[in-house]
Parts: sequence; C-alpha cells; structure tokens
Amino acid sequence: MPATTATPDLFASLVDDVVATGAERVAVPTPATGETHHELPRSTADDVVDAVSRARLAQIAWARAGFAHRRRVLLRAHDLILERRELLLDLVQVESGKTRGQALEEVVQAAAVTRYNALEASRVLKGRRVRAGLPTLVTTRVRYRPKGVAGVITPWNYALSLAAMDVVPALAAGCAVVQKADDQGALSILALRRAFVEAGVPEALWAVVTGSAEEAGEALTDTVDYICFTGSTATGRRIAEKAGRRLIGASLELGGKNPMIVLDDVDPVHAAADAAFGCFSAMGQLCVSIERIYVHRKVAAPFTAALVERLRDPRLGSGLDYGSDFGSLASAAQFARVTAHLDDAIAKGATVLVGGNPRPEIGPWFFEPTVLTGVTPDMDVYAAETFGAIASLYIVDDEVEAVLAANASEYGLNASVLTRSARTAKRVSDALLAGSINVNEAYRGSFSSVAAPMGGVKASGLGRRNGREGLLRFVDAVTVSRATGILQLPRSGADVARLEGPFLLLTRTLRAIRRS
Repeated sequence: MPATTATPDLFASLVDDVVATGAERVAVPTPATGETHHELPRSTADDVVDAVSRARLAQIAWARAGFAHRRRVLLRAHDLILERRELLLDLVQVESGKTRGQALEEVVQAAAVTRYNALEASRVLKGRRVRAGLPTLVTTRVRYRPKGVAGVITPWNYALSLAAMDVVPALAAGCAVVQKADDQGALSILALRRAFVEAGVPEALWAVVTGSAEEAGEALTDTVDYICFTGSTATGRRIAEKAGRRLIGASLELGGKNPMIVLDDVDPVHAAADAAFGCFSAMGQLCVSIERIYVHRKVAAPFTAALVERLRDPRLGSGLDYGSDFGSLASAAQFARVTAHLDDAIAKGATVLVGGNPRPEIGPWFFEPTVLTGVTPDMDVYAAETFGAIASLYIVDDEVEAVLAANASEYGLNASVLTRSARTAKRVSDALLAGSINVNEAYRGSFSSVAAPMGGVKASGLGRRNGREGLLRFVDAVTVSRATGILQLPRSGADVARLEGPFLLLTRTLRAIRRS
C-alpha cells in the first residue's frame, strides 16, 4: 500500500478536534493490514451534552447571520473540499478499504451536496406569501425557522458523503450540528469538518463526538432538536421511538435488500457489467447497492456467463491509486458477517457461481465478489441484508414475476431496472416499492442527484435527505397572518349574521373560478 499523503501528526491533530475530555482511547485499524492505524478518544454522555449546549449558543448567531453569509461560507468550504481532494481520498481509503474510484464518489458527492445547499437554501427557505382564507381582509405568509441543534449519527461505510448529506443542509438552514462519528470513519469526517471551519463555520457550530451508541448515541438523541440517523433498521427503530417520546423529528435511512431486474431486451454483456458494479462497489457495503438480481429466463444464460467472466479474476487491492476495481471489507465484523451468510447458504444447498473465497494474501478482510444461485427462503442471505460481498441471482419468466419478487421484501430503499425500452422502464419503475429507482444503472443516478430526495419506504426508513426535502427537515414552518383592517372581522353573533351572505358568496366565487 503506497504511503498516504497524510502524516501521523495530522491524524493526531484531527482526533484532537473530537469533543472528549476523558483519557479513554480506542485503537482503530486500517482494512489494508488489519493493524492499528490511529487511536481515537471516546466521548462521554457529559461531553455530548456540553457539545450540544455550546452548539446551541453558536447557532443563534449563525441563524441571524443570514443566507448570504452562510452561502459564502459554504461555497468556500466547497472549494476547499476540491483543493484537499487527495488528502480526503487517502483518508477515505485508509479508513474504509474501498478503492480510489469509490472514494472519489464520496469526495465528489460531498462537494456537490455543499454546492447545492449553499445555492438553494435561500430559495427553498426564504418564506412566501400564501393565499389567505379571507382575501383582502387578511394577509398570510409562511416563514421557516431553524429547528436549533441537529444530531447526526453516521456510519463507517460512506462517512464523508453521508456526513455531508446531513450536516451541510442543516448548516445551510441555519442549524447547528453535533455529529456522532463511527470510529472507522471519524478521520474522514474530521478532515471534512476542518475544511468547513477554515471556510468560516464556527468550531462549536459543528461538533464531532465519538463513543458507544449506548452512551454517546443515547445522550445525543436525548438532547438535540432533530435527529438524523443512517444505519441498521433495528437501531433506527429504537431512535425513532426515543424521538417520538420527545416529540422531535427524525430522518432515518436504514437497511436495504436492493433488487435489480434484468429484462429480456438487454445486451447481456453490458448488463452484466452494470450488475457487477452495482453489487460490489465498496464490496457491497453501501446502503443502495444491489443484493438481489432477477434476470429474465431468455437472457439468463448469456447474462450469467458474462457476469461470471467479469468477476472470475477480480482486481482486488488497497492501493491509493486507481489500479483496483474492488477493495476490502471494512472490518473483522464485516468479514465475519459475509462468511457466515455464505457458509449458511452453502450448507443449505446454494451454489457459488463465482467468488466465494477470502484473499488473505492481499489483506486480512479481502473477499472475492461472490454470486450465489439456488438461494431459498430458509437461508440467511435470502432476506436479511448482507451488506457485503454477496449477491444472489434468480431466474424469472416474465416482468410481473420479477416485480413481485423484487417487492417481496420488508425493505424498500433502492431498486434497479435494466431494459432498452423506455416504456417498459416506466411501467416497471411505477410498480416497484422503493424510495429510489435507477434505470440502466444500479444506484449512481439517484445517489448523485443531490437536488432530488433520497430515502426509503417500508423498513428502509423515514424522511428524505437531499433536495428541497433535505433542507425542509431542518426547519419549522411558521404561519404569520395579519388583519388588514379594511373590514372588521365578526366579533358577535349579530356580526356573523350580517356577514354570512358575503362570506358564502366569496366561498362560492372562489370555487367557481377555481381558486384555492
């Protein structure tokens, strides 16, 4: 693995930015070797409460500074992200084990999210005049007030881009943020935060804490005004329950068992290339990556042959360059989960079409991209999210069977359709139960569309990040109405009786001219 451009002094400097007062530290390994890369301080519940208190004070001035100031700061941060891209790429790879190309997705996404929210926040949140219930007698406006302090809990797998997708719109809306970073992604997040601080974001306005879910995570959900979480459905449900008891809002992007439908009019070789990337980008450790492939029987043989050929000799590696197509699993826990799913499936009769082997000669958690067939409902890999280097292939006889199978899941995060027909693509897309649907692509089309909402249905979560919806979650709508004084509104029964006729005439007139 080539030497990173980052230095131990930089790592120490970054971890010093964590809000943590105690002496406890945890060793964080790098997937390239499995050895300790750096030590990370642990935040206590008191540290979290202190960070939220200081963020709350900083938020008052930040909100009052206005959209123009926030836009200037965020655009400077955007430029610093691009200037520091090599460092950010290195940190993402060192922490996650993904390839340079997949790390680049994160850096580009973080910049795009920052640019979008910097430029669009004032248009989306500037407030507006709405039609009053009593035209000319009352005027009504809607304005948006920042919620205050947003809590953001991000996972290790796409630490940089997922942080940006929650933190930046909160900042653009005038909120403060206290973020709990996963140990495996903290350096990337801290380096991103430093770019924003140097661009003009007050240090207390975006605080980063670490530590256990039981202590730091619980304390965060107990004290903030809004909570964003990306992670497992089980944890998301617990956070939603706690937020519900406190009557605060939450956006939750949770698990997925994402399907790809391959229809009978595709080019099998081209479709196989799309499937291989969609299943094994970041080694499948991506919330929107594909785990289930439903291929039409008419093209099943050539598609399967092309998929096996493409994955037969994968270019695996951890180099800080663009020489590898597939990286490593991120941790020993991820490696254990993948092998457990594979062993269970094989023991119950599944067949390995390609892959299925660890590659310890490359690194301790490297694993070949693996495609299974003959997967049945009694296997763990059938319905449970693997979140790793395994995909299952099923043969279907027609489009309807494919859609029904794709929808037969508790999850509904992302889905993909491969077809040459625009009409077919629309018909199938309309029938799929997922928060995002990609045609002739696996996930990058919707994932990169930062002006469009992203999120799941069913057990894949609630709320949306990105787009207008991603900004609006961080504000409360406030309605302000003013009586014009042109005519006194009724105050007594006699007043109501006198104005009943004019009010009814007004109501009927608005209906006749189709005015809401």
